[in-house]
Amino acid sequence: MKRTTEADSNYTDLDKMSVAELLQGMNNEDKTVPFAVEKAIPSIEKVVNVIVEKISAGGRLFYIGAGTSGRLGILDASECPPTYGVPFDMVIGIIAGGDKAIRKAVENAEDNSEQAWKDLLEFNISDKDVLVGIAASGTTPYVIGGLKKANENGLETACIVCNAGSPVAAEAKHPIEVVVGPEFVTGSTRMKSGTAQKLVLNMISTSTMIRLGRVKGNKMVDMRLSNVKLVGRAVNMVMQATGLDSGTAQKLLDRYGSVRQAVDNAASSEL
Repeated sequence: MKRTTEADSNYTDLDKMSVAELLQGMNNEDKTVPFAVEKAIPSIEKVVNVIVEKISAGGRLFYIGAGTSGRLGILDASECPPTYGVPFDMVIGIIAGGDKAIRKAVENAEDNSEQAWKDLLEFNISDKDVLVGIAASGTTPYVIGGLKKANENGLETACIVCNAGSPVAAEAKHPIEVVVGPEFVTGSTRMKSGTAQKLVLNMISTSTMIRLGRVKGNKMVDMRLSNVKLVGRAVNMVMQATGLDSGTAQKLLDRYGSVRQAVDNAASSEL
């Protein structure tokens, strides 16, 4: 295994650069990330198809990771319910060290190869579910151990890593390898590696929700109307779909609670 995420930066003497030089250098490196993700699209497609099949049959999607990788999994999972109106336990993110590690690093949490499965058992994980391990280096014991136990218990497993030929990828049934190369700050995998992981997670969850019918046309018709901005967006969606005025659209939303239900019932409702 060649750990390109740990390779020396393409830039030297960062501490002698101007702010403009630092920003341009980081931006130059960031530009390479989408192309690395593009190469992994066939692998991402396989994972999405597995997830859609499992969730359609009543299963759930789990993410596990440590540090930045764990936080990104939690971020993606937490955005699915408000964006697509799905239950809060359909997509679940777990970080090594527990929820306190979201804000403050927990020392040595990622080195425990047995803890991930214990954490997953708290959610009654079963072979109906899918587990995706997230680890930039591809060597995190917490993730490797979780994937190993999941495989032993008959789960579908996948991973998102940023080195080729890693132990995490070897353990996952459906590996996604996005090789982004050296970081701008040597070894700082919250940078390009984190960006790549976020892009892949966006692709996985968004494609999954679309395939599950949570988008109509290109609209988030099941989003939760949890603030003024989203209510305003929903009113515009209903107006666009039905040709009704804003006041009537608002009344439909008040009655039915979602864009989908408001549009579906617009013709038959008396307001």
